[in-house]
Amino acid sequence: MSDSRELALASKAWPFEEARRVLKRYEKAPPEKGYVLFETGYGPSGLPHIGTFGEVARTTMIRRAFQEISDIPTRLICFSDDLDGMRKVPGNVPNQDMLREHLQKPLTSVPDPFGEYESFGHHNNAMLRRFLDTFGFEYEFYSATEFYKSGQFDEILLRAAERYDDIMKIMLKSLREERQQTYSIFLPIHPETGRVLYVPMKEVNAKDGTITFDDEDGREWTLPVTGGNVKLQWKPDFGARWAALGVDFEMYGKDHSTNTPIYDGICRVLGVPAPEHFTYELFLDENGQKISKSSGNGVSIDEWLTYASSESLAYFMYQKPKTAKRMYFDVIPKAVDEYHQQLRAYPTQDLAAQLNNPVWHIHGGDVPASTLIVPFGMLLNLASVSGAEDKEALWGFIRRYAPEASAESHPDLDQAAGFAVRYFNDFVKPTRVYRAPTEAEREALVELRAQLAAYDGPVEDEALQSIVYAVGRDRFDPLRAWFGALYEVLLGASQGPRFGGFIALYGIPETITLIDKALAGELV
Repeated sequence: MSDSRELALASKAWPFEEARRVLKRYEKAPPEKGYVLFETGYGPSGLPHIGTFGEVARTTMIRRAFQEISDIPTRLICFSDDLDGMRKVPGNVPNQDMLREHLQKPLTSVPDPFGEYESFGHHNNAMLRRFLDTFGFEYEFYSATEFYKSGQFDEILLRAAERYDDIMKIMLKSLREERQQTYSIFLPIHPETGRVLYVPMKEVNAKDGTITFDDEDGREWTLPVTGGNVKLQWKPDFGARWAALGVDFEMYGKDHSTNTPIYDGICRVLGVPAPEHFTYELFLDENGQKISKSSGNGVSIDEWLTYASSESLAYFMYQKPKTAKRMYFDVIPKAVDEYHQQLRAYPTQDLAAQLNNPVWHIHGGDVPASTLIVPFGMLLNLASVSGAEDKEALWGFIRRYAPEASAESHPDLDQAAGFAVRYFNDFVKPTRVYRAPTEAEREALVELRAQLAAYDGPVEDEALQSIVYAVGRDRFDPLRAWFGALYEVLLGASQGPRFGGFIALYGIPETITLIDKALAGELV
């Protein structure tokens, strides 16, 4: 066994812990199907969102971890539930009146309101695939419509008809009494209207593989459960899909967790072991409310990518997936800087530490070098004091600070400079609040100005930090009150960078001018 595999088998990183649970399923014999199957599900009633990214990114991390500890081949399926009936018209699409005429039809039978694809379901599936491809995920795409209509699901659907009573027993326990009277695991698709019907069954004929029911007008119909004539209600569909595909692992949000015994029970009734699960906590907005697609609170995927890289988002997703996390704009700069700190640490670490480093899991072991030589938080402050309107203005300071740097040699830095200007103008500028210094702070600022004016040493972070530190050490207890004053008086912010590094980047003469403006009351 290689050192890498041995260390991976002992790693405490959560993707390795999950991968070991999946491997344990096959400690006695390899899978008969010849591979281990990871799955993520997607309800294509709307556009892909940040939760979709999180689910596929985290499942990919576990799949990569599995590939490190086992030679069993793997597959990742992204399954779209596009045979679901359209229950309501989404508010963010055109041709609302036209869509209302097609309520309750499967999404792949609803015309595309954008007029680009053969159906609304096909449009949303294309958006999902484009979304996943943008991030370079490796996956196979499955459509529920094709899965039902092609016959791939027929064997399990016939078995569900045979074991109908056993599956209904599982389902009825979870339903209120009035719902129990009309509930069926099968939803027929009306042969004339094409709508998905929620009607009770008059008969389920296991021998013929058919169901008999009355439609809303009281007419009786008998349909085969196979060939896409009937779909399963969503909870039975979950467990039956696991059985049909032989799924080994699927993760989902905490809001699904109470259904896990139902999904598992149905999968087992259908004769297949239930997969391993991983339940992640939901994302919250800055007020602690659950992020929702419909209310638009929190950060969308497009918004994150407007201000930071997809790798920084993957880093955020990696952190403590079983802890509820607030996901709003203030977390972006922190995620960017922490991601690059981990990149810089990676080459200095031994193999065990590398396997525990989030960037190993983000990049599948092929970890790039960071070229972000100025922290994102520092770039934000630089944008703030310089009033930069574009990234070229920041590069004027960066080139003086690091003459060897260029957009070509430091692409991370170039990208971050552009993001920093955008983030500053959209979030920092509108909320900046400067204050006047107290008498003690004014005296310290005058001293700092004098020391900077007299300084003739190298313009380096540590040397300048020592000056800032010495001025504050004799005057402030605790010392953090001095640094807080610098941020609030000079930067209009409640927190900020190492100030010596900021002076080195912004420039000593420029910092002296900034102090003069603060002392003259021009910043408030």
